[in-house]
Amino acid sequence: MAAKIRDVRHGTGVQGQVSQSRWLRRTGAARLEFGADYNPEQWPREVWDDDARAMRTAGVTIVTLGVFSWALLEPAEGEYDFGWLDDAMDLMHVNGIAVDLATATASPPPWLTTKHPEILPVTADGVTLWPGGRQQWRPTSAVFRTHALRLTRAMAERYGGHPALVAWHVSNELGCHNIYDYSDDAAAAFRLWLRERYATLDALNAAWATAFWSQHLSAWEQVLPPRTAASFPNPTQQLDFKRFSSDALKDHLRAERAVLREVTPDVPVTTNFMVMGETKGMNYADWAAEVDFVSNDHYVQPGPQGRDELSFSANLTGGLAGGRPWFLMEHSTSAVNWQPVNVAKRPGELARDSMTHVAYGADAVCYFQWRQSAAGAEKYHSGMIPHAGEDSTLFRAVADLGKRLGDLAPLAGTPRTPARAAILFDWESWWAAEADSHPTDRLRYRQEALDWYTAFLDLGVRADVLPVAAPLDGYDLVVAPILHVVPASLASRLTAFVQAGGHLVATYFSGVVDENDHVWLGGYPGPLRDLLGIRIEEFAPLLDDERVTLDNGSTGTLWTDRIDVSTEDVEVLARYTTGDQAGRPAVTWNPTAGGAAGYVSTRLGPQGLATVLGEFLSRAGIESELPPDQRGKVELAIRGDFHFLINRTDEPIDLGGYLLAADGVVVVRE
Repeated sequence: MAAKIRDVRHGTGVQGQVSQSRWLRRTGAARLEFGADYNPEQWPREVWDDDARAMRTAGVTIVTLGVFSWALLEPAEGEYDFGWLDDAMDLMHVNGIAVDLATATASPPPWLTTKHPEILPVTADGVTLWPGGRQQWRPTSAVFRTHALRLTRAMAERYGGHPALVAWHVSNELGCHNIYDYSDDAAAAFRLWLRERYATLDALNAAWATAFWSQHLSAWEQVLPPRTAASFPNPTQQLDFKRFSSDALKDHLRAERAVLREVTPDVPVTTNFMVMGETKGMNYADWAAEVDFVSNDHYVQPGPQGRDELSFSANLTGGLAGGRPWFLMEHSTSAVNWQPVNVAKRPGELARDSMTHVAYGADAVCYFQWRQSAAGAEKYHSGMIPHAGEDSTLFRAVADLGKRLGDLAPLAGTPRTPARAAILFDWESWWAAEADSHPTDRLRYRQEALDWYTAFLDLGVRADVLPVAAPLDGYDLVVAPILHVVPASLASRLTAFVQAGGHLVATYFSGVVDENDHVWLGGYPGPLRDLLGIRIEEFAPLLDDERVTLDNGSTGTLWTDRIDVSTEDVEVLARYTTGDQAGRPAVTWNPTAGGAAGYVSTRLGPQGLATVLGEFLSRAGIESELPPDQRGKVELAIRGDFHFLINRTDEPIDLGGYLLAADGVVVVRE
């Protein structure tokens, strides 16, 4: 159907592109950006001018427009109504506010799902997910892709030359609600993905170990997604489906990006990741190269490690960006609406949370959303302007932060300064280690990684969080928590790191399987046995109420290993004093000709890990960069000559000459 455009306005067609290497470099002015997801379509037109005025008051420099506006932009198939978005784009430009423009494809309009219900996702149980929420589309639906790319092209052709446009925002939080689709479309796409990966059925049968439980495949048509089965589905089938599902969404990202680059080659393209909490379906380490700059959404996770989790996620996002600056696309000014209990942020937390992201590389600080909605599913989610309006403590805090970010303009573009220690993070190990039919279903991959991060913070030592494929040059100590999936190539990389003088620490349930989820035979931890100087014949997970003590005074839960030391060079740094492994090694250290490799065989939690980590750091020659009285209380992050001192406590801290407020952040330029 030929496109029909209603209410065409001046100044919004493609009139040439402006060269830019990053977002917001049209004027060449360096600044930290500040803004929000702006949804003017939710409000009467007369409110918009107040919005623009208040944005200037708050120091807003950028907004995201159009995220969930497909139904308004294309009210009927092939008929576009851009009038209201033209107004919003023009209004932002007149007020000096840049626009990160969404392709508006995140949620299909009712006319599309009514005409084509075959685009709706299907669960593993065969239940169709109907309209009424958001992201009600299959990543592998050719019908959906056709409509989404047509809208993307129309958006690019109309706004590619608009002076307010500085970046494209593909869809929104890809995979947040539709990462796993088990429909017939997904089944067909899964078969094609497997053909590309394995080429032959024989190779697929070998990888999936289909000789087990009579699962041998004799035709490609027999391959299905791991739908609900009578018992545990094939483990490698499950792992491959997770890989495929991440790739399917990445493919959609690339499809929209291709249209945008064709029409507007000089406008950078991004999409908002969700590096936070237990959001694990999308392999962002694999996606990062697909965007012109990394963007992330983060919301504080409730719990005793909430602050550390925010720092961990910001740090990992910086790792995904390769240490370069990135864009914080969404976080909250105060309470959210989707947790069991949604607690408002305390005074100071709004700025502390934002500044922590900046400390780890964010050059833009944006919120969901500008004006708190009066209706809809997210009406109780906080905004920059709350229901109480501008005359509110919250808005004044927003404006204060805007001024502070403005004062930090010289920081913009500064990469983070690498630490001497690092924590490796691996999505495939996350997926595989938490699969069913394992020694325990209590294991939580990300929690173990976070515990190590907290231990580093408790000791006052900086540590970068890196995707597992990142270069390790320059690091003296690398911790790889639950590195469960270890292909031979990764084992070789880690061995080379140690032989070159590095210090590696692995933990329980590491080095157990290869890339096909096949166990490395000969004893655990598989290809890391020689490097670590240990051999384990059988796992010894613990029941929920079981605890074991170590002779260093720490307590272990969840897991133990029956460790045999392979050589006399291996040092036993701690032994079990209780439990079935009493008297046996719990923590080991194997010096080599170059460096050394350590192993921790139980879950110690942050406090217990700090004890063994202190020993590892000492052996690697790493000391805290903080004064002794600040270690554990103050978190240090460094970007060039900017040092961020973040208060980890609820009490003010005397830094010697100035006071670091409770929940405060001080930036010192050295």
